[in-house]
Amino acid sequence: MTTTPTDPADPSPGPAEAAASNTAAPDTAAPDTATSDTAAPDTAAELADTMTRAIKRIRRQTGWRLEPYGITPGQARALNTLAHAPGCELPDHAMRLSDLAERLHIAPRSATTVVDALEEAGLVERRPDPADRRAVRILLTEAGRAAVERIGQVRHEVAQEYFGEVSPDEQEVLLRVLRAAEARFLAAGPPPRTAPPGATR
Repeated sequence: MTTTPTDPADPSPGPAEAAASNTAAPDTAAPDTATSDTAAPDTAAELADTMTRAIKRIRRQTGWRLEPYGITPGQARALNTLAHAPGCELPDHAMRLSDLAERLHIAPRSATTVVDALEEAGLVERRPDPADRRAVRILLTEAGRAAVERIGQVRHEVAQEYFGEVSPDEQEVLLRVLRAAEARFLAAGPPPRTAPPGATR
């Protein structure tokens, strides 16, 4: 198993350390409620930071595991997207290049570069769209479908290693909470992009 380097220790004391410090050296002065309110932790921001670290580590581990197969994480995302498109094995139902770019949230030119590399590796092939000869549809080859299976196995292994010490019940709770947060965020729509106070334009 590949070990993941840990982040440097946070110089700021955690809740447990703060509690121990208060117990060891009690302060006879009256508590400063204004200071304690200001120092209250921002749980949502800490959660977001923790999620960001987790995603980076999982992506890094996945990238390392895919290197022996000559597949980059970006190519793996493209292959998975193609594999889960309805009718992906039929020339007239396979995903168009423009649709792939939209699903991957990348520019069409970038999608073309990814597909070029996958086609050169023999994992996909381009076919003219029967309904529109100007459009191109992308089909997985037999080697491409085998690659998708390898990618799925790698993702499973990395996820098990990262969350292995978390109980199944806790995993279910975490998944449910994140799905609910995502659903609320999407339902509300993207927040307006306004400049923060004091920012220069």
